[in-house]
Amino acid sequence: MNDLKTIVELSHEFGTVDYVKGGGGNTSVKNETTLWVKPSGTTLGGLTEKTFVAMNRAKINELYGIETPAEPAAREELVKNLMAAAVENSAGRPSVEAPLHNVFDAKFVVHTHPALVNGLTCAKGGEAACKRLFPDSLWVEYIDPGYTLCMEVRECIEQYKASHGHEPAILVLKNHGIFISANTPDEIRALYARVMDALKAEYAKAGVSQTLEIADELESPETKAQIKALLGDDAAFVVSSGIFAYAPGPITPDHLVYSKAFPFAAPLTAEAVAKYKAERGYAPKVVVAGDRVYGIGTSQKNADLALELAQDGAMVLQMAEAFGGIEYMTDPAREFIENWEVESYRQKQM
Repeated sequence: MNDLKTIVELSHEFGTVDYVKGGGGNTSVKNETTLWVKPSGTTLGGLTEKTFVAMNRAKINELYGIETPAEPAAREELVKNLMAAAVENSAGRPSVEAPLHNVFDAKFVVHTHPALVNGLTCAKGGEAACKRLFPDSLWVEYIDPGYTLCMEVRECIEQYKASHGHEPAILVLKNHGIFISANTPDEIRALYARVMDALKAEYAKAGVSQTLEIADELESPETKAQIKALLGDDAAFVVSSGIFAYAPGPITPDHLVYSKAFPFAAPLTAEAVAKYKAERGYAPKVVVAGDRVYGIGTSQKNADLALELAQDGAMVLQMAEAFGGIEYMTDPAREFIENWEVESYRQKQM
């Protein structure tokens, strides 16, 4: 079985809603000269052998030694252009985390954002619990995605290798997700099973439900019409579910991209909408009104993802109780994602 076929199978296996939402997560396979990585803004479940971006590893390695501008936008633009120069086929723009995938010695890397895992990564007691449950893992505090994350994690991996004699197979990123690396697909599967089974047992022991309770209330046509009237083109498409214990703040980069940091839960008035837009700088993606939670968007997929990520965020909020409660992203971390060109590109692709 060739390696590209194997990484496609792993991508489909870990591209289900139990592991990622929307265009979240990424996968890669490598040999000595080439890294094949998921394109930005695509779904793991939709990948084929032809859609992986082939990248020259020697050119990616050059990135680790360059001097970058201190200003975030200028730095990320430079890195984006260097990554584009490393692409060797026409499969599109590589995942922003391609340089991090390249850091691992292991052949296969699968990065996902399961709610089960993020109940740990987004919790106040997440680091202590991670070290207790997975003592051989590498926990890394929250770092802005992209070049900064790659460089700091690269250093952490080097330190881990120096003290353990090998790289970590399990990398856990605060308020982000998990990277699992190995030289065979069966090792990837076994490591994921180990992590997921341990977390399921921990939630059960803590009495934390692993399903989201959603109220069974019918949608109000009047409320839906009111949302569309107040938010105009931003609410060209509206979907909803019964109300649930939604998260009132920023949890992970994916939640920020697809459902925004803060739901709109004020009265449905023009004044309240104008205030939200003035404070946040954008229209909401999630609206809480009456006994329903609404996902809104400029397309059906946009609206569906907004609601799906809002529900995923609620699951993370719920599960974090097993580890001391939720710890939201900081304002600087949130603002970086909100203003990051890479995430704007990814959302457009989706």
